Amino acid sequence: MALQNVPEFDYNSTRKKLLLSEYGRNVQNMVKYICDLPSKEERNKYAQVVIDLMGFLNPHLRDVADFKHKLWDHLHIISDFKIDVDSPYPIPSVEAIHLKPEPLRYPHQRIRYKHYGKTIELMIEKAKSIDEPARKQHMVQAIANFMKMAYVQWNKDSVADESILADLRELSKGELKLEENINLNKVEYRTAPTNNPRNNNPRNNNQRNNNQRNNNNQNNRNNNNQNNRNRNPGGGRKY
Repeated sequence: MALQNVPEFDYNSTRKKLLLSEYGRNVQNMVKYICDLPSKEERNKYAQVVIDLMGFLNPHLRDVADFKHKLWDHLHIISDFKIDVDSPYPIPSVEAIHLKPEPLRYPHQRIRYKHYGKTIELMIEKAKSIDEPARKQHMVQAIANFMKMAYVQWNKDSVADESILADLRELSKGELKLEENINLNKVEYRTAPTNNPRNNNPRNNNQRNNNQRNNNNQNNRNNNNQNNRNRNPGGGRKY
């Protein structure tokens, strides 16, 4: 027996793809309805209503500069650039919307000492260009202190100041020097704490204190009960 009057279910897999999912299918259906209107005056009126609705559905766009312009651009995108209305802004082109950025090139630069990093080399080149002797010397000492900190951070052991000064001379090709008896800032390698960060939470500390007080109170009650039993060995109530 053939089934009659069986309703056809509408699944998302059979529907048209959502062009901008953040606005939902109802907005896309409304835009499609506007595109089919015969009168341009009606299309303009309903388009403004849909623009207001789109702004209500995505209030975060109000924080974007010229958010009305973005809403109108989204309206054209949802209509697949088929809506014919009087937009207050230039209509975006399909090429501009789907423009792909150029591939980002990864910088391939040779670093002499990788534990110092590329920044040290840039700082050294900057120090070379300083003409004032006192300011240049202050800059060089700051660079040496930074080099020592970077060395200890990556090598996890102490380093003599003479080694840092020798690396500084090598990186600067002998143009930057410090006195041999100068003392650089003391730097020690410190490991990250192994304690659970939850232990530093004040709420967890309060909970632990409450639990400790409850345990102490329970112990006191148990001791009092034991003392009462010792004083009254017969137990029970006497009549």
